[in-house]
Amino acid sequence: MAKKVQTTAHDINPDPMIVKPVPNVDKTGPFGGRAIDKGERPRGPAGDNSLHHHNPGLGETDFDTELGNAGEVHQQVPDSGDHSDTVAHLTDNHGHRIADNQNSLKAGARGPTLLEDFVLREKIFHFDHERIPERIVHARGSGAHGVFEVTKAIPELTKAKLFSKAGNSCPVFTRFSTVAGGAGSVDTPRDVRGFAVKLYTEDGNWDLVGNNIPVFFIQDAIKFPDLVHSVKMEADRGYPQAASAHDTFWDFISLMPESMHMIMWAMSDRAIPRTLRNMEGFGVHTFRLVNAEGKGSFVKFHWKPVLGLASTTWDEAVKLAGADPDFHRRDLHEAIDGGHYPAWDLGIQVFDEAWAAKQPYDVLDATKLIPEEEIPVDIIGRMTLNRNVDNFFAETEQVAFLPTNVVPGIDFSNDPLLQGRLFSYLDTQKSRLGTTNFHQIPINAPKCPFHNFQRDGMMQTLVPTGRANYEPNSLAEAGEDGGPRECPETGFTSFAANDERNDGGEKLRIRAETFADHYSQARLFYRSQTDNEQAHICSAIVFELSKVTLEHVRNRVMSRLRNIDEDLAKRVAAGLAMDLPEKAKAAKEPIDMALSDALSIQKQEKPVFEGRCVGILYAEGSDKAMIDEIKAGVEKDGGTVKLVAPKVGEIKVKGGTLKADGQLAGTPSVVFDAVVAILMPDQAQELAKDVGAVAWFADAWYHCKTIGACGGTREHILPKANIEPDAGVPKPEDFLKVGTKRHWDREPKVRDLA
Repeated sequence: MAKKVQTTAHDINPDPMIVKPVPNVDKTGPFGGRAIDKGERPRGPAGDNSLHHHNPGLGETDFDTELGNAGEVHQQVPDSGDHSDTVAHLTDNHGHRIADNQNSLKAGARGPTLLEDFVLREKIFHFDHERIPERIVHARGSGAHGVFEVTKAIPELTKAKLFSKAGNSCPVFTRFSTVAGGAGSVDTPRDVRGFAVKLYTEDGNWDLVGNNIPVFFIQDAIKFPDLVHSVKMEADRGYPQAASAHDTFWDFISLMPESMHMIMWAMSDRAIPRTLRNMEGFGVHTFRLVNAEGKGSFVKFHWKPVLGLASTTWDEAVKLAGADPDFHRRDLHEAIDGGHYPAWDLGIQVFDEAWAAKQPYDVLDATKLIPEEEIPVDIIGRMTLNRNVDNFFAETEQVAFLPTNVVPGIDFSNDPLLQGRLFSYLDTQKSRLGTTNFHQIPINAPKCPFHNFQRDGMMQTLVPTGRANYEPNSLAEAGEDGGPRECPETGFTSFAANDERNDGGEKLRIRAETFADHYSQARLFYRSQTDNEQAHICSAIVFELSKVTLEHVRNRVMSRLRNIDEDLAKRVAAGLAMDLPEKAKAAKEPIDMALSDALSIQKQEKPVFEGRCVGILYAEGSDKAMIDEIKAGVEKDGGTVKLVAPKVGEIKVKGGTLKADGQLAGTPSVVFDAVVAILMPDQAQELAKDVGAVAWFADAWYHCKTIGACGGTREHILPKANIEPDAGVPKPEDFLKVGTKRHWDREPKVRDLA
């Protein structure tokens, strides 16, 4: 066992039948106006049944800190403590004391989670019903319809009909979302993005419900309510909204070493994507493919954006939130509306138990990924989103995803986080949509026939006929419709073999030791980034921790960062002007893994205009021929162009007239991927007096974008923006040669990086 750590606490009266006033607690009625008596209050089964003593903030207790089998933190009432103290002990809502609040009950250390775990079920059940009707997480979402087509058949891996031959297709509905913010928050905060796809196959709906990051914060679903509570608005003040840069989140993270890998991703540019069209998607968990012979293979699912990966800078994301809170939602809608259909390739990483057993991590651990250099991603299909929703509420808001929605040939693994999700989602939909008949809402209904004996219920819209609402029955012998029957041959059957190195003979609240390495893959991710991507991660952590008011939390985070990379920890400490604390003891010492270019956004950058938007600033007298030439070049490569001018009406230019798509003051450069200025010298001189116009160029420079600058702009505006032209500031006639990329070598010149 690890070293125990004692904490200070208020003095708690040991008498279980008496509650005395607790020091430092306001006695004037903090519990719904009911005051705590100054004297003693009897407590017992036949005594006062009020909930005045139920408030979890009434007092604190001494506790020991111990590390579990996989290094998870357990804060426990000491063995030698006062076990008659009712306030000190964690219980469920029915008063049963809880022995382990970190691990769900499993059939063996790596076995499936057991339904009898009432602690897990109550905790998840209560969490699922905390908010109505908005989603508790992933509330801010955008969705679209499309089609999925198989490009490579894999019948040797799965009996799923969809993948039986190339060319098979099915409709899809995809919903993208942020996690932490409410439905009315903005699109561009630093956050994980949900990436949920509902495939309406001929065998029923298959919901692949994942994120834009391949790993997660926690290893066991029992910790999900704690994670979300910590990152949501702080309970006593209702802020910050849609932000992780605050005390409770980082306090939780600092006590959860298993989160360190995810923190690297969350503090990277992956958490501030340029558009929804430039995000990868991941199934996160290890699933199974099962073929017609019953052979199973482990599988990881990947969605690869055809446009490639792209991100914003942090300053850009902040300014986008102010300039256009709906930036991602608008971009997706306008791209589809304009015929620029976003697409993703579906890829798989397939492996067996023998390969899994040789790895230095556990493939059932959702905080780990499988490097693409170890097992390349095999592309088997393409999803294209080609139709916007007709009604946002009816479709995007009412769509209900269930990880339990799989088809024959796709199955689950014993990943304890996945196992908890299999329970949680169905319960969530009942809470949010108000009825067990949510599957009848058009966006959720399968495209194939469905028949069963389920009847009635709130909001029943179907009209079943006949008497058959049970089986077995013999009503058909009397000429009545007897209803459908089970089919062992084609029905869904769970993968039978138990070859996951699991001893199913024990019921345990324990985490497998193979889940204990929390730092190796975090180190792999950080060291696989480019130099300036590493700087972005360091700067993001510095920013987030600067919002944390608890110094001991900042120290604890830095002590864990030392296990990832010493230079990372030093840079963060320097950015906070703090001394570097001692390195945290790792449950398992990290190892160095081969670097992976697939983990870097910039190493995968595609130098094309497709999917990008270029802003062209013009004014009276500008050269229309030059504007048309650049516009044609960008659009030929699949990009889009927006014209920006001081006024939005038609303006006389050299060669005709032009009407702007946006007015300069209301169309900041942050909404574009690159900008061009084509101005007459006198117009440039006039715009140089406008702070907003100067900021238009300064932001583009600061965000490392290409700036096509005419002579007048170079002479009058760029100097006021402190811009010294580099390779990323070409003349307009050369813009098409360099406008497809960002110029990251500029970044050290424009801002201090951690």
